Amino acid sequence: MRVREDGEGGPGLRPGEFFFMPKTTSELPVVVQKAYEFSLWLVRKVENFPRSYRFSVGDRLVHGVLDLLLRLVDAAYSRDKVGILMEVNGMLNRMRFLLRLAKDLNLLTVDSYGHAAERVEEIGRMVGGWRKASVATG
Repeated sequence: MRVREDGEGGPGLRPGEFFFMPKTTSELPVVVQKAYEFSLWLVRKVENFPRSYRFSVGDRLVHGVLDLLLRLVDAAYSRDKVGILMEVNGMLNRMRFLLRLAKDLNLLTVDSYGHAAERVEEIGRMVGGWRKASVATG
């Protein structure tokens, strides 16, 4: 699908230039959409962290979740999915510990932590299934 902001090519593009995006999110694995939704949720949560933690734990969480999302996008377009998905699994493990730390520092409520833990587990299960399917197909 060709996408542009206006008839002149859009911001940052010369007239006649286009940038390409998937036609629908259904072209990407569901886990990418799940990670995107989790990223939106977590970035908004971190905005409410106290200043003393926003630039330490908060930044680590935001960078972690954005890196996770981008690596899943990389895997969606890569032939070597298995290696990337193994890396994503390690990122999820680090995310679990950072979320637990945020809860223990009272940066996340128990309910918010529960929600985040469920999303990370869901994404982890999907990544594991995707990795196994990728290994099986070679």
